[in-house]
Amino acid sequence: MSQSQDLETLFADVLASHEGGNSKLPPVEKWNPELSGDIDIRIARSGEWYHEGDLIRREALVRVFSSILKREGDDYFLVTPVEKWRIRVDDVPFQIVSLEVLEREQQQALVFTTSTGDQVVAGPRHPLRVEIDTATGEPSPYVLVRNGMEGLIARPVFYQLAELATRGEDEKKAVHGVYSLGCFFALE
Repeated sequence: MSQSQDLETLFADVLASHEGGNSKLPPVEKWNPELSGDIDIRIARSGEWYHEGDLIRREALVRVFSSILKREGDDYFLVTPVEKWRIRVDDVPFQIVSLEVLEREQQQALVFTTSTGDQVVAGPRHPLRVEIDTATGEPSPYVLVRNGMEGLIARPVFYQLAELATRGEDEKKAVHGVYSLGCFFALE
């Protein structure tokens, strides 16, 4: 058994409870209707949803929309079994708003929660990555949420990650990063 499998066994209840909630989502990956057109819905980099330029204030509506969100290539769609509407996404569709660190037997699991209530545990199936803006030098940290769609980690959450950072090896050089489910994720 590999170390990754051992850690998944160690955190099996965490993986089941946090990622099991995502199984209640509609099976959008199985729905492939013809394109119905473009709809004036935009997801801002902050994770806020807009319709015709106005902020969608009803959280329940945003959660419903996020549950039928699908990515195909660089495009994002709201889909049902019979309709498919293209929307605009400024960066990525999800905003990571909180982090919970679970520790067992000197191992840790990083549990991220999105503004729409999705929860994921960073690891082999939900990798963390950081892009550095070449113009500003600012980091943009992301974690894979579901079906090829990522969440931008909010600055306060990224600061929490930075406090957890340790030195590790990444492609022949020492870098700072975090561990989750035995995987090392560089933060620089």
